[in-house]
Amino acid sequence: MVKGANVGLATLSDNVDAVIVSLGWASPTGDGDADVSVLLLDGSGKVRSDADFYFYNHPVAADGSVHLLGKQPAGEGSEDRIGFDLTAVPAGIERVVIAASRYEGARFDELEDLRVTLADGSGEELLRFPIDDAGSVSAFIFGELYRRGEEWKFRAVGQGYDTGLAGLATDFGVDIDDAADAADADAAEGVDGVEADDAGGEGVVGVGVESAVEVASPSPAPLVPPEGGEPLPAVPAPRRPEAQSEPRDAVRDEPRGEAGGEAGGQPRRAARPRTARRKVTLPKTARASLAENESWRPARLFPVSALKSDRDRETRATSVLLSVMAQVPEFGRRLTAGFGAPAGRMETFTEVSLPHGDTPRRPDGVLRVERAGKLWTALVETKTNGNALRTEQVQAYMDIAARRGYEAVVTLSNDVALEGSPLVEVKTDGRRKHKVALWHLSWAEVAHQAQMLIRHEGVGNSAHAWLLQELLHYLQHENSGCHGFQNMGAAWVPVRKGIDDETLCQGDPRALEVVESWERLIRQVCLGLGGELGQKVLPVRRARRGADPGERRARMADELCRDGRLHAEVLIEGAPGVLAVAADLRTGKLRTSIEVPAPEQGYPLNWVKRLVRRLAEAPADLHVETLVEGDGGGPRGTLERLRPEPADLLPKNGARITGFRLSLFKGMGSTRGNAETGFIRSVDDAVHRFHDGVVVHLDRPVARRSTAAAPAGAAG
Repeated sequence: MVKGANVGLATLSDNVDAVIVSLGWASPTGDGDADVSVLLLDGSGKVRSDADFYFYNHPVAADGSVHLLGKQPAGEGSEDRIGFDLTAVPAGIERVVIAASRYEGARFDELEDLRVTLADGSGEELLRFPIDDAGSVSAFIFGELYRRGEEWKFRAVGQGYDTGLAGLATDFGVDIDDAADAADADAAEGVDGVEADDAGGEGVVGVGVESAVEVASPSPAPLVPPEGGEPLPAVPAPRRPEAQSEPRDAVRDEPRGEAGGEAGGQPRRAARPRTARRKVTLPKTARASLAENESWRPARLFPVSALKSDRDRETRATSVLLSVMAQVPEFGRRLTAGFGAPAGRMETFTEVSLPHGDTPRRPDGVLRVERAGKLWTALVETKTNGNALRTEQVQAYMDIAARRGYEAVVTLSNDVALEGSPLVEVKTDGRRKHKVALWHLSWAEVAHQAQMLIRHEGVGNSAHAWLLQELLHYLQHENSGCHGFQNMGAAWVPVRKGIDDETLCQGDPRALEVVESWERLIRQVCLGLGGELGQKVLPVRRARRGADPGERRARMADELCRDGRLHAEVLIEGAPGVLAVAADLRTGKLRTSIEVPAPEQGYPLNWVKRLVRRLAEAPADLHVETLVEGDGGGPRGTLERLRPEPADLLPKNGARITGFRLSLFKGMGSTRGNAETGFIRSVDDAVHRFHDGVVVHLDRPVARRSTAAAPAGAAG
């Protein structure tokens, strides 16, 4: 599409009741990012209330019409995905504005390959709007969905805002509160002032009276599988936590230059839209145990002690997950929105038999969502304990789904899907009008979504939070088999041996297998760290490596053969730079590092003194290197040696300092698995140690000066 063009969605696909809009961009430096936002507008062109404004701290509509699905790596950058259930959009809403904003002085003209795409419920891309003239603005409207009678259409807008997200929101009627006033209001609620909001979901138990599955006597997924006893008739809600963590700010503060400068010598307090209503999250510190000694174990809703075989683990894991999805609407919607499912009443089933030739097939589970008399159905195939998905099995479920008019097949396993590299190859009959989508979830992604809800974003009530906590405990237990990617593959040992004896040649397919495993590992490390921090943590895709995933991995495989090193970069929201991870297979060393830019003002001696002070609690073996202009390197040393003499970091020749590189080194595991001596465990530990020991002590990024003057008095 071109700027200003519009198209009716019904002319592009028959499956547009639910659509997914993706906003994408690439950054030459690898650290460029933006936040998406959605505004629902009535006939006056304004929001009906602040609740019609969706952003990262208010990501889901209670009616399921809007769901911010988060970021994922794509091409040489990232994509931010938004799920829309157009059948659930209130009748009074005429337009849905889709925008994004940058923060801390960043502008959209610093990003590359800006684009918006729209896909139907089967995941098929219907339209694409590339943007090459975003301009020096901090907020940008990519496009909008709007009604014409009973039909939904999409318009390619491409309009920038100099006044930032707050200015854009104000123009559409969002009420802006002073940040300090909002903080006072939060404090007035008290730490125990948690509001329960059950309007968006059903009760804790009882997923429905009548079955919607077209087979005889199906079984709804119980909270405890049949071999563990009867489903519980009720879930006891724990007492309200005594303390709740403060919610994140609703909208990042814009730079002072955009907010109209300073008044009377005092910085102007940043404006922000009101934060969403508080929800229940877990307290940061666990209550003291009443156990008499450490040998006592608390009773768990989902026990794992009886799991003896892979089949037991698959059956239990499927039933546990599907039952919690049905009982906790926020969680179920979070997982299914990305599959194009509508927002509605969800029922989940196990032990379902479906005809397929002479032998009936029994998928591990079935998901069904009902809205306005329409059913959305997905078959579920589960693997645990590192077992691989079988192509013939998934193909059979795809064929069954196509014949019965189901919408999707969802696979779950410890493996992590990569862009452009499907876990299983399936064939689709192009003659069939009905399309079936194949989606994959890793157990690490499921755990990540549970963490984000119960630890950071919150759920409707304390019973839902407790259920998610039990699910998370189950997934993380060593006997559940749901631990995510845990094996570097059969090629790992031969490749390491080939690097040691210098017999590994470029073009060896085993090197490509190792690169794919490395990419899966980094993706999983990002999921784990992001779930713990409640922040966006994503692998960086450098533009110089190319847009095609296959070509990028082939180049990385050649580099591995030539240099014996694996390298990746991770973007952590709020960090002053990109966290780099390098594994040198020749030396057996892991290096984690970050480059911190030098301040724009001040004296170099003050810079190095401040840096050393900030790193007072960092590990003593942290390597600090001064980066200077030109090809020559600057001074370097360990933090232990530099603490008494920070001036040793100043170049003797007076070269201009451009920044500092901070690095930690550790030995990497020798085995290919996730054991204490395994490579996967060592990489995960190295990233967490570097973040917790180094990155958290650094200053947040300094706002860059704007090249375009904001209008006088603009609310940034």
